[in-house]
Amino acid sequence: MTEAQNLATLEQAQEMGLSASEFDKIKEILGRTPNFTEMSIYSVMWSEHCSYKNSIVWLKKLPKEGPMILAEAGEENAGLVDIGDGLACCFKIESHNHPSALEPYQGAATGVGGINRDIFSMGARPIAQLNSLRFGNITTDRTKWLVKGVVHGISGYGNSFGIPTVGGEVYFDDCYETNILVNAMSAGIMKGEDMISAIAEGEGNPVYIFGAATGKDGIAGAAFASKDIGEDAMDDLPAVQVGDPFWEKLILEATLEIQATGAVVGLQDMGAAGITCSTSEMSAKSETGMRIDLSKVPLRQSDMKDWEILLSESQERMLAVVVKGREREIEEILEKWDLTYNIIGEVTNTGNVEYWMDGKLKAEIPAESLALGGGAPVYHREWEEPAYFAKNNAFELSSVNQPKDMKEVAQFLSTLPNIASKKWVYEQYDSMVGTINQGTNGVSDASVVKIRDTKRSLALTTDCNSRYVWADPEKGTAIAVSEAARNIVCSGGKPSAITNCLNFGNPHDKTVFWQFKGAILGMKAACEKFGTPVTGGNVSFYNQDSKGNAIYPTPTIGMIGIIDRDEDITTLSFKNEGDVILMLGKSVEEIGSSQYLAKYHKVDNSPAPYFELDEEAALQECVLNLIRKGAINSAHDCAEGGLFITLLESAMSGNLGFEATKQADMRDDAYWYGETQSRVVISVSKEDVERVKSLITVPYETLGSVTANDVIIDGNNWGSTSDWKTEYDSALGKALEG
Repeated sequence: MTEAQNLATLEQAQEMGLSASEFDKIKEILGRTPNFTEMSIYSVMWSEHCSYKNSIVWLKKLPKEGPMILAEAGEENAGLVDIGDGLACCFKIESHNHPSALEPYQGAATGVGGINRDIFSMGARPIAQLNSLRFGNITTDRTKWLVKGVVHGISGYGNSFGIPTVGGEVYFDDCYETNILVNAMSAGIMKGEDMISAIAEGEGNPVYIFGAATGKDGIAGAAFASKDIGEDAMDDLPAVQVGDPFWEKLILEATLEIQATGAVVGLQDMGAAGITCSTSEMSAKSETGMRIDLSKVPLRQSDMKDWEILLSESQERMLAVVVKGREREIEEILEKWDLTYNIIGEVTNTGNVEYWMDGKLKAEIPAESLALGGGAPVYHREWEEPAYFAKNNAFELSSVNQPKDMKEVAQFLSTLPNIASKKWVYEQYDSMVGTINQGTNGVSDASVVKIRDTKRSLALTTDCNSRYVWADPEKGTAIAVSEAARNIVCSGGKPSAITNCLNFGNPHDKTVFWQFKGAILGMKAACEKFGTPVTGGNVSFYNQDSKGNAIYPTPTIGMIGIIDRDEDITTLSFKNEGDVILMLGKSVEEIGSSQYLAKYHKVDNSPAPYFELDEEAALQECVLNLIRKGAINSAHDCAEGGLFITLLESAMSGNLGFEATKQADMRDDAYWYGETQSRVVISVSKEDVERVKSLITVPYETLGSVTANDVIIDGNNWGSTSDWKTEYDSALGKALEG
């Protein structure tokens, strides 16, 4: 029995974020009233961040099986996909939103560190990082401080760790003023047969902790991530972790080396909920148990209590179960890399996790009762359609007056923070370390990374237009998956699988849960259409302030794909003066949820843009076929800013110009600035145009041709590409530094 003193009370349980019914369930599981330490353990393991208690019912509806899947969603720390030649890609995206909103540098830095540990704890060497960032109004001092802190945190950790940041996205909208989003993605390569699982098998096998020492930073970080950010949020600053990328680099090399010995039974990094999570999840997965002596945990501070050690989320720590009798073999490697380590316990057959300190049993809990899919509670939340949805669908194009000066609109859009170059951001990231990157940060629609010793490359992207999702969660999320796949295809790749980071408001709000439900259904439909199963990810609820203002629903999609041959790698830049420009897909007279409508006309309520999933699939099949036949010189999908911005970006990337003429009988603003989906702009050599047209299997329009420098729209010269590029490249920096 654990110590009878310090029995937990209902009031304490509620202060920790547990409900009265959950407190009763814990007493039922234990057959007694828990003590304070045990209640603390349940508070983090049953938080939304760890248990997915409000989302798991719907997450189970997502497709997770496929012929290339080596580890299904939820089985391991990250997804694992067969990429040929006996190799596998391990990848995942996760959020670090709440910590970044309080302390942007460390919040973002530790998000990068944590996602990379998920990758190499499975035996993969990380080769690429991406991110998806959302901030509030770019004119406020708080937003400028947050942007600079987050970007510096990502670069400070990622550059020092030595893994290139190859792509991502940055958006600004007022709904993120309090709750910013920092979603970090990492991908690594390994031999498929070398995967190491997060298990705890073999009674009597020693349990090691290694890496950095444990301190008081990040205590109860998982619980902090599972509540709204209120006016007293800075009181939670101790829940923000502190990272050290140089430690992480040593841990990476040591981890891969000890895995190669064959002496490691199981391994898991210590992220959310720290020692508590690693010990209980590994035990639950293997239906075993652990006896842990907290007195043996290397500490940075001497006065730490047992519950503080258990809940600390100090970074750069790993938990390993090692074959008994091979301890010295492992320890020599850890000493070689100058890492702190110790044996803190052993595997048992009791099914319980026992936590001892100074010879006293502080907590004893059935491991299964703590784990996702085990005894953690599962809720079926109610939902209702919000009033704004009907208002969105009631929008009529005729209510918006078309501006007389189309060039002025184009100049406005090209310098919007959501459209303008993110050069100010990505130039702070080291995208070339490792020397395997073939197309990053705006070279292709997706980032392209060479897979060493093969003919293949990996295409990676993160995508989500949250304004579309807010307008129509089901359609908007299907668009997010489709745009990710479209970016992979336009780069020459075949989409393989996705990971997701589902950022929403408070799940107890019925309209928020309506958004979540719709997003899951849209993701399911699109993933099934493209054959891209969901390998895992994370849910981030409670992105909502104390006044009930939630963020736009933001289901960020991280996707990977395979490019089989170097010659299939396709960039977005126009290549030659005189090349013919075609748009694949059809023009629709609408401006729903476009940056043009929202930012220029300041109209928030409108439907999501035109989108049909079957048309999208046909478009992608057509584009990939053209690329594999070597028929086109460039490909770039139509996204934010519409057709004009697509053309301008291809011209600026190639240091060329273009002339284009409207081909449809419709409003000029809808044609050039509407964001109708399932459209791709390609450029084709003049002498090859007829052959290419014979291969096109979707509607298309011949827009014009590539010029030496000028931008010419409907016969009107709008100036030189170089002048447009100067403003496009500098707009974000001016906004942040001004």
